[in-house]
Amino acid sequence: MNYAVTQENSPVLDLKARWHALRVEDPSIRPRDAAGRLGVTEAELVAARCGDGVQRLDGPWGDLIQDLPGLGIVMALTRNESAVHEKVGRFGRISIFQNMGLVLNEDIDLRIFLNHWHSGFAVSDETRGGVRRSLQFFDVDGTAVHKVYLRAESDHEAFEALVDKYLHADQSAGQRILPKAKPPADRPDTEIDRVTLRDRWLALQDVHDFHAMLQELGAGRVQAFRLVGDDIAWPVNKDSFRMALKQAAATETPVMIFTGSPGVIQIHTGPVRKLKEVGPWYNVLDPGFNLHLRQDQIASAWVIKKPTRDGVVTSLEIFDADNQQIAWMFGKRKPGEPEREDWRALVNALEPDGEHVR
Repeated sequence: MNYAVTQENSPVLDLKARWHALRVEDPSIRPRDAAGRLGVTEAELVAARCGDGVQRLDGPWGDLIQDLPGLGIVMALTRNESAVHEKVGRFGRISIFQNMGLVLNEDIDLRIFLNHWHSGFAVSDETRGGVRRSLQFFDVDGTAVHKVYLRAESDHEAFEALVDKYLHADQSAGQRILPKAKPPADRPDTEIDRVTLRDRWLALQDVHDFHAMLQELGAGRVQAFRLVGDDIAWPVNKDSFRMALKQAAATETPVMIFTGSPGVIQIHTGPVRKLKEVGPWYNVLDPGFNLHLRQDQIASAWVIKKPTRDGVVTSLEIFDADNQQIAWMFGKRKPGEPEREDWRALVNALEPDGEHVR
């Protein structure tokens, strides 16, 4: 990969200068928001600072991930355009196989897709609370796929050793990216075999087989929900995720909350307690787990039932206007366990969308 070369009149230096000016104007602005205001991707903004608090890293990313337990307690962050998922804990129980990876520790629980890990950086940011250090990874289009932030109790010497180990030979500022690909459009409904879709769905034995089934049948996720039959998939009000969080907190029902970027799915398992609405954001603000959800970007919400060897498993899923998943929720369970009745009752009580009647 050839990176941009810093020259006195280069766009990279101009971007860096505009970033510093923006920080003076708005010291609390987040890098993702700053990138949007400056008309660049987040990867381009970070890479423009190489040599100024930023160091470019080199893979293999799977090897680097397997070294993350040495950092001790950290904060792992995965987000998309509409949701931010933050978990505090340790990396551990890591498996890497080809372009896939698993992190199965109690607090940090990830599904990793390394084909979307294109570039990585070690970042040091000056904040009001002191220097904030992180590892940040991006897709080929400049989208952030995962970040790991140090905390006061993290092993900072191990961080420095990790950065030295994976330091890229090229530390020039700048990052070339590819245009962001648009999500493929669904095939016409008439081209989807509804009978086969329903038969295959009802024959499922494991929720992890669902995505592969849709790919084989050429159906989009929301499209399949619309076509399969409203006894096993039905729309609910767009505020249902917020209502489910409130009810889970009120009844102390433990849940599993998933949020994904192109390169990572991050999972919280356990209770939710402190909920707060701030403008368009609905937030879980618990010790060790924060979720920030843009309510105004939720275009649809669905209750989904899938058969498994352990009985029917129910999820609540929310999507944006492009039918891209924002976040999804299950009741807390492990393989071999039936679904919790309190979670099932909670979801079944959600108000159907519009005129929909089950």
